[in-house]
Amino acid sequence: MSNPLLKGLPRSARWITMSLWTCAALPALAQTALQDRLVGDVGAAVYATPSIVRGASDRPVLLPYVYADDGRLFGRVDTFGYKLLPMGWGYLELAGRVSMEGFKIDSPALPGIGERSNPVPLGLSTFQETPWGGWFLNAFRDTVSGGTLLEATWAGEWRVGPLSVYPQLGVERRSARYTQRLYGVSGAEARASGLAAYSPGASTVPVLGLALQLPLDHDWSLNLQWRRRWLDAAITDSPLVDVRRQDSGFVALTYTFH
Repeated sequence: MSNPLLKGLPRSARWITMSLWTCAALPALAQTALQDRLVGDVGAAVYATPSIVRGASDRPVLLPYVYADDGRLFGRVDTFGYKLLPMGWGYLELAGRVSMEGFKIDSPALPGIGERSNPVPLGLSTFQETPWGGWFLNAFRDTVSGGTLLEATWAGEWRVGPLSVYPQLGVERRSARYTQRLYGVSGAEARASGLAAYSPGASTVPVLGLALQLPLDHDWSLNLQWRRRWLDAAITDSPLVDVRRQDSGFVALTYTFH
């Protein structure tokens, strides 16, 4: 029997929501006990995320780096939140994303294209640390556009001498409303810029990543991450976009709290 609460959601949103509910129905399995102190990696990182939009600035930025827990509070690079209750091999979480998807076009070749402020995704998440690797599930609603961002990512862990290697494989689903606010071209913008008007549909993007952690001295480490997103037609057909894939990454110097 179909659930009327899920009937109005797109298939991808129903899949993520049902996955979270299924995990919530599982008994508590092997969660790491909550600590009443800071545990994990904290430091500073240089983040590089080349813009996929023509004429938009994309300089590397120096920002704090956090991959740590403090009681029920957690930070995972760009995702921060609060652990609500035990669920499967992890916790059901209230979370938010620090998004850098917004842009301001600096090129005079594209007049009339308005600035896109960064999305503000808020919603539910979980990190399931299973015997077969870690699973990150996120279901966000962007409070700016009213669209949704859904993510599912698997991450493994290998040891090569002192080096820790974390392969990552995932998929991102942005609703039409989310994609439209970033990469759509309104009628007014089309008349001002000379570009064709464009109204994209929903976007589904596969993601491949690799993270490395190299111990330096005592509790200090060097952390590196590279991620590639293969953009689909909903994004690449936009007259604002001139690439078909996006590489991003960071280099972080961190201290591990135990």
